[in-house]
Amino acid sequence: IFDPVFCYSSNVWTADMLTKVMAYFHAQEVMFTLSSLQMSIKSYLKNLLYQPRQLLSEFQQLDQQQFQTAMKYLFNSRKDRLEMGNISLDWDKTRERIFQSPGVNRTLFLVTLDKCFLALSVLDCVDILSQVLHVSAVNYLQPDVIGSLPNVLQEDAFRNLSTVFKDLYDKTSAKTQRALYGWMKQILQKSCNMSEFNESTSWVSAENLWILGRYMVHLPLEEIMKISLNEIRLFISYDNATKQLDTVYGITPELAQAFLERISSSGFDMRNTSTIYRQDSFSFSFMAVLGLLVCFYDDMEQMDAAVARALLHQMIKCNQLRGFQAEVQKLKSQLLNIAMQNQTLNDILGSLSDAVVGLTSSQLESLSPDAVHNAIATLNQVSGWAKSQVMILSSKYLSYEKVLSFYTVSQMGALVTGISTQSFYSMNPKDLSQIIQGTTPQYLSDLSPAQQQGILRKIAASGDFSSSVKDIQGAFFKEISLSDLWKQTGYNSSMMKEKELRRSQALCLYELLSKKYYPVDLLSTGQLVKGVTCQLIESMGTDFFLNTFKFFEKNLHLLSPYQVNCLAWKFWKVSNASIPPFLLSVLPIEYLEYVSGPLCVPFIESLGKTEMNLLNPSLHKKNAVLQKVQECLNGSIADEYDVDLLGNLICHLPPAFLRGRMSLKAMATALHQFKLCQQLSHEQKTEIKYKLLELYGSPNNWTAETTLDVGPFIALMSKGELNVLAEKFPDIILQIAKTIGPISSAEELLSTVFESVSNASANIESPLSRPDCLGTRAPSSDEIIKLAEANVFWSVQELKCMDAGTFDKNVELLGTVSGFNSSQLIALKEKAKQVWGSLPDWKSYHIVSLGRIALALNEHEIEELDLHSIDTISVLSQQTEWTLTQARSILQGFLEDSGQTISALKSFDLVGLGAILCALNSTEIMSIRTAEFSAAVARIGLLFCSTPVLRQFKKMTESVFSTATSWNGSILQEIGTIAGGLNEDELKAFDKNLMPYFQPIAIRCIPPEIFQTLSPEQIANLGPENAAMVTRLQREHLNASQLQSLQLALDGARTSTPETQTSASTTQAVQTPAPSAPCLSGLGIWLCAVFSLHLPF
Repeated sequence: IFDPVFCYSSNVWTADMLTKVMAYFHAQEVMFTLSSLQMSIKSYLKNLLYQPRQLLSEFQQLDQQQFQTAMKYLFNSRKDRLEMGNISLDWDKTRERIFQSPGVNRTLFLVTLDKCFLALSVLDCVDILSQVLHVSAVNYLQPDVIGSLPNVLQEDAFRNLSTVFKDLYDKTSAKTQRALYGWMKQILQKSCNMSEFNESTSWVSAENLWILGRYMVHLPLEEIMKISLNEIRLFISYDNATKQLDTVYGITPELAQAFLERISSSGFDMRNTSTIYRQDSFSFSFMAVLGLLVCFYDDMEQMDAAVARALLHQMIKCNQLRGFQAEVQKLKSQLLNIAMQNQTLNDILGSLSDAVVGLTSSQLESLSPDAVHNAIATLNQVSGWAKSQVMILSSKYLSYEKVLSFYTVSQMGALVTGISTQSFYSMNPKDLSQIIQGTTPQYLSDLSPAQQQGILRKIAASGDFSSSVKDIQGAFFKEISLSDLWKQTGYNSSMMKEKELRRSQALCLYELLSKKYYPVDLLSTGQLVKGVTCQLIESMGTDFFLNTFKFFEKNLHLLSPYQVNCLAWKFWKVSNASIPPFLLSVLPIEYLEYVSGPLCVPFIESLGKTEMNLLNPSLHKKNAVLQKVQECLNGSIADEYDVDLLGNLICHLPPAFLRGRMSLKAMATALHQFKLCQQLSHEQKTEIKYKLLELYGSPNNWTAETTLDVGPFIALMSKGELNVLAEKFPDIILQIAKTIGPISSAEELLSTVFESVSNASANIESPLSRPDCLGTRAPSSDEIIKLAEANVFWSVQELKCMDAGTFDKNVELLGTVSGFNSSQLIALKEKAKQVWGSLPDWKSYHIVSLGRIALALNEHEIEELDLHSIDTISVLSQQTEWTLTQARSILQGFLEDSGQTISALKSFDLVGLGAILCALNSTEIMSIRTAEFSAAVARIGLLFCSTPVLRQFKKMTESVFSTATSWNGSILQEIGTIAGGLNEDELKAFDKNLMPYFQPIAIRCIPPEIFQTLSPEQIANLGPENAAMVTRLQREHLNASQLQSLQLALDGARTSTPETQTSASTTQAVQTPAPSAPCLSGLGIWLCAVFSLHLPF
């Protein structure tokens, strides 16, 4: 029924085009008014967007001319608007809606592969593929799809398409990377005169090597060794060879050394550090050309110091490699030793590049302040420093500079974090203000909360705080206390755009700024949406709310579940027919009944783009939503289109559904999405494991690419299967294990890794002469670096027999192992004593480097330590496993060694003490100065102290914010867990509308016998997130009426004034797309109409 004359005979839009279109329909005896035609086509278009499989079918039925027109308007139109007479189409918005649909994008990708190369120019098709693939390459580019790529292409088209694939390398699976390499190889071999090649020569020319780009890492070893030396020499001389070799992150030592061997054989002297060629004003040494190949250079024989230093300079990029960091560290250590021949560390410090990170604390301690000062230009650019190293180097640098100024700090780069809190506090306030807005903002976020507090307190005390507030950017702003914000003036809406806000700050600032700015100005800042109250949302007029909802939707991740619930109720009240489908999941469960038929797809799609826990903190509610999702999917995940639609919803599907209702075709696409899931349950992981075994077969037969793609899920395999994989692919298993969390989640995998690394190492006995170490393997640096969390499997005896140098070099890494038991920690503590001497001799950087090992110190040992620095305490307080006795010892040690009393503590001391504050007694708490407590109260409100301690903190809070009964929402947000110290009368006195402003962590801290005094109205107004935090013990103390109210809060029921309530049973139905007219059954007809009618869908 489609006549191309009207749409395709001319590219010129004319005023009478619409008349011709209507005449065409009437000639076909299809009677339409302009209005009904617009509505029918609009509905049909919506249905197609939500039914991408049907869209694929429609596309496949288009003839060549129709397909060309569709592609032209979708991808090549330069017009923002299409106009014909008095009808205008916002084509930009139409296209945006099309490309936002993951299913439609997949359809466009598949139909482009299927039809484009036959209908359009090859270069146009490559451009279209590029646009579609950049949306979600990892999902669309599956290995089986690579077979659909054309295997004969013009040279320009092939180069352009291979460039697209090179750009997408990191976004594709290992199997897809291998398949794309195969496709590129096939075309490159065809372009060669294969008669010139035989078993001893290679198809890999210099140009082919450049075209392969990062895919060169898939060349077999034997192929590399056959590459002509002339071609290698030519490739290395290319201007962009270095850039390419800088990106081969996945190269293995074997392949890198094969390339190095060919390069060496081609006539280049790899030890020549002089210029090999010049280009404009730049000179390049040969080593600079090698890119990441330098990371595996292993010809150390008779190497001189200059070559070693040149190599070290190039190796700064080696931390970008995928794995093999232990090998890189070993090489750097060897080069470091060569570089230092006949010279002192002081002399060559500035020429060692990032190899300085491998120096031990004792080596760094031996440096002179002068040497550190002279090398600062190198040291300030190095990344990967341990905290203890930064402390030593900063101290050395500052002892040379004497005065700490803005200029001094600006020269330090990454070493800024080693400046003590007290040093910051001693600085000139003007210099501190410059630092906040100066050249090192990237390092300000790395400062500890105590250091940030030290800076802020000094500026605040100077009286120049108001002018400085506007210059404090990013997360640093979150450290400003509520009481300090209240004191300042001169805020404006535009200055909020570059700041991160705590919810308490946002509540305060929104209220303050709303007196002189329009809501649109405030909502458009982003972070201030955190401060929008439910009362404010309810008071918005209908038009204003609908027009500004986009600001909330854009910043959904910044909102609390309570705010989202308020938005849902407001939308339901003013326009339930157009409510965004995902908001239905926030309303009580019965509202899910409105999700059916055509509304199912937009419901799932919008949920899949949102964080489920933000919408539904309650497990019961979440399960109801997931049940509706399963119904909408007709009880199964049939294929990749369903996976696209689900988005991150796939992370929440129940195990039984994954087991019985997910097809293998869908599983192949879903694997990548599963790897992004943050909190899969053990049961979900088990079902994923069985699906993977069904999809890929026994791990005994897996390839390297399959193993890489399965990634962290190999932890689910049996010990026997893991042993097979570790034997076949030891480096890959090691690489995957580095990404696994604590031992509790992957014990079998980490055990396998430990055995694999141990078996690969020589059976080296401890060099110690102690009798108890004879026959015992001592952990080596190489092994410790490789093992990471798997170091947990060293026996106590093996740890005791560790070499002193090995311990000194790796103590920070060992201190991060979360699985060490108390016996292992004690063995490591005793090793520290053996290496560093008696406890009173330990420096702050020694204590800081211990990490979890410090937990093995008993109270008497803690008393012997020098704990004068709040920065040392700040690091110790990050450990969460201190006993009360240990914490008390740390507190006493700090007070005695710093010569302070509790009443003399500054706010930065309180912040640095962190969880150690839980060891304070009531008298000590009440002696804290109010001003200092006020500045630190938000940080103190993050601590989980005992109820008696929280009660004392609550009393201190009243000295800052007046009596508890006068507190507002921003104060409740500010004080966090301190609200757990409220008594019965105080808690009962709170207005029900304040209940959502208790922080969720505070709810858990309210003792059950106090919590039960809340009225049913107060409990009903807790909000979904706070209600979900109610503990089992708290529930057990509630009566039937209170439990009913708690369920209302969990369900997101409406609890505000009666006149605003809207019954789910009496509201009009949610609008769903109307069925399309029977005559509009072909894609061709809407292609004509969409470009002829104003269809704002």
